[in-house]
Amino acid sequence: MSFNDVFKDKKVIVTGNTGFKGSWLTIWLHKMGAKVVGISREVPTTPSLFDELKLGEKIEHHFEDICNGEAIKNIFIDTKPDFVFHLAAQPIVSVSYADPIETLQTNVMGTANILEALRVLKNPCKAVMITSDKCYDNVEWIWGYKETDAVGGKDPYSASKGAAELVIKTYFHSYFNKPDSNIKLVAVRAGNVIGGGDWALNRIVPDCILAWDQNNAVKIRSPYSTRPWQHVLEPLSGYLLAAQALAEGKANINGEPFNFGPNADQNHTVLELLKAISNHWDFKAIDEHFAIENNTTFHEAGLLKLNCDKALFYLQWKPVLVFEETARFTGAWYNTFYNKKGTDMFEYTVSQIREYELNAKQKSIVWAV
Repeated sequence: MSFNDVFKDKKVIVTGNTGFKGSWLTIWLHKMGAKVVGISREVPTTPSLFDELKLGEKIEHHFEDICNGEAIKNIFIDTKPDFVFHLAAQPIVSVSYADPIETLQTNVMGTANILEALRVLKNPCKAVMITSDKCYDNVEWIWGYKETDAVGGKDPYSASKGAAELVIKTYFHSYFNKPDSNIKLVAVRAGNVIGGGDWALNRIVPDCILAWDQNNAVKIRSPYSTRPWQHVLEPLSGYLLAAQALAEGKANINGEPFNFGPNADQNHTVLELLKAISNHWDFKAIDEHFAIENNTTFHEAGLLKLNCDKALFYLQWKPVLVFEETARFTGAWYNTFYNKKGTDMFEYTVSQIREYELNAKQKSIVWAV
């Protein structure tokens, strides 16, 4: 029994449910018996986890732009959600340079529209507002960012996420931080998430898999850049645990921000990650797996990691997987999708969630016992 069964038979709105993280969260909630209502403007990639697993047939889904405030408000009023997970966003750094206005509209005003929809709800609701580790003003120091550190950034994407955090804080203190408020919320931050079913633009793992599927060497832009890689289920377990804590009222976390990231010793280079994933890929006629080049045309933050002590203290949250398991979960999923035709990928994805839950239970992780 995961998360004390708090999501069973509950109405849960997931915005951005057609995206990579949103699809995994939808699957996990569906597995736990939640009645998921999805809101997304579109299916963002082809292929996509949402389409490949036919998630639109398993949940109630609304194709709607979060920038359309009235439409969003009406969906919330009609649904009367018990929980809301807000993931809808423009998530790509390079796209934010090409179209900063759209990025700011979606990530800032879209977030404001979700908060405004929560404000008009008459029923009790717990909301988890997902931003990004890039909400922090990254000065590339060697220690992890804490929730009390400054937000904002040098690029449009980071600015949009920092601004979204300010909007969340404003709505909490202006409207929800009252004894009679029926809305409780937290803001959560994570980054460098990998796993099966991600086909987003300009991300190293999808680029890698697409190259290998075409029997080409993957071109690596910054092979020795270090990132705190984590499997997608790790931050999702934190989001779900935070929602559980809001629902059960065991910790006074209402209005608080939380970081969810891997242990400090899980930092690995891009090259180390791809080599680890390649161990779980069935190569055919390809001798060179990697081709190193350097042609970055936009600023991308270097070192960025999170301090997750607050999540450990208030929620007893810990990551479950070590680096090798993260690489195996990721590589095996893609290898099954591309090289083992006929596999039921929905059942395979659920089996990875089951394995993750079992692993957590064996390690006595709080949400799994």
